[in-house]
Amino acid sequence: MAESGEYPKDYSARRSSSSSSSSTTSIHVTALDGIVNVNSLFTIAVFVGLSLTTPGQHSLENSNACDASVDVAKKLLVFEVVSFSFFLFSSLVAQGLKLAINLLNSKDVDEAFRAHINLKVLRWGMMGSAVGSVMGCLFLMLSIIDVIQIRLGMLSCGSKSAVHSVTALVVLVSSALLVYISTAIYAFWR
Repeated sequence: MAESGEYPKDYSARRSSSSSSSSTTSIHVTALDGIVNVNSLFTIAVFVGLSLTTPGQHSLENSNACDASVDVAKKLLVFEVVSFSFFLFSSLVAQGLKLAINLLNSKDVDEAFRAHINLKVLRWGMMGSAVGSVMGCLFLMLSIIDVIQIRLGMLSCGSKSAVHSVTALVVLVSSALLVYISTAIYAFWR
């Protein structure tokens, strides 16, 4: 501190940088928390989908021609496992980034929310986590389409309830993923 009671010139620049870094770090941690929480909900959906379907199950269409084959049940299982794998990948990447941020924060007791982390690594890790979530959602959507076909009848059979359900699912999920992908790409390049 200077004799006149003023701080050195570089102090305010360091403090401004520290404030900016701490808010950025806490925003990243909040975003990573959000990814992990959403992936947890989707993982529950994967297991619910697995538990609701059994091979040889008759659809609600009252026609044997509308019943799903064993191949549809096999595809469902594959899509569920792949979806779970992507959600797990995404969550583990996000948790790894959070762990790195928290461990780096624990070294500097005075600045609890500031971590000196390579922003390139953080950005690419968050993008990898987002890609894992998107891919998990796509495969979850495919598995839900198979659940609908098993429960309500095959789409090829023309079951109105199955067609309406699948149409609503594809339109809404695709729209939401488009917004999510656009936002993630925008944030990545800014």
